[in-house]
Amino acid sequence: MRPETVAETPPGEFNDVVVIIPALNEEQSLPLVLRDLPTVAAVIVVDNGSHDDTAQVAADGGAIVVQERDRGYGSACLCGMQKLADLTAGESVAPNIVVFMDADYSDHPDELSLVVDPIRQEATDFVIGSRLTGHRESGAMPPQSIYGNKLACFLMWLLFRGRHTDLGPFRAIRYEALKQLRMVDRNFGWTVEMQIKAAKQKLRTVEVPVSYRRRVGVSKISGTVSGTIKAGYKILYLIAKYGLLDRQVAESVDEPE
Repeated sequence: MRPETVAETPPGEFNDVVVIIPALNEEQSLPLVLRDLPTVAAVIVVDNGSHDDTAQVAADGGAIVVQERDRGYGSACLCGMQKLADLTAGESVAPNIVVFMDADYSDHPDELSLVVDPIRQEATDFVIGSRLTGHRESGAMPPQSIYGNKLACFLMWLLFRGRHTDLGPFRAIRYEALKQLRMVDRNFGWTVEMQIKAAKQKLRTVEVPVSYRRRVGVSKISGTVSGTIKAGYKILYLIAKYGLLDRQVAESVDEPE
């Protein structure tokens, strides 16, 4: 692996954007993601314990590569955030916006402007790329993913008044707002935790339609029965947990002294 480097701020419209990409055994798809991604201030690829050449192809594609052996989507995202904090402290980068996207080439990296522009125009703090309102390739999302997303979004509206159609992984958020969320989930609940906390903190949040295609390879979540069950359970658990906490706080405030 070549030594870690941080590119100088490029002369483009995305020079205030850092992209974090969790990756697990994505040596075939990751080069396509990096190829289609517009030039940004930095790309951080978090190798989540791959057994293939994911780390090497990421480095060859110009990304900063970090290792996170604790398996889990949330663990990888948290590791990427810690690396970003280190880079920011060392003044290697000064991001305004952080983008998360998958490494399996299901997202369209060339649509980066769709999730970034609303923040750069100071119209919002948090943008979620919605696969359900955008152009979705046939078979890209199995039925259990579609209905699971709809159920989770309905429950978030019911409990937190968060208006969403999707828990899409392609998303952008102001860096300062991201830090204020104090993210903790280390596996399947990462996306829903972010959306719940954004609603609770009343961040300005919008959805934009994004394209979505069949991923390269087999999904670690929706592509397996166990992954689907675990993800569904964790998402519903977090929604219930944060909803119950809100109710307990409200009841404690209403109790007479």
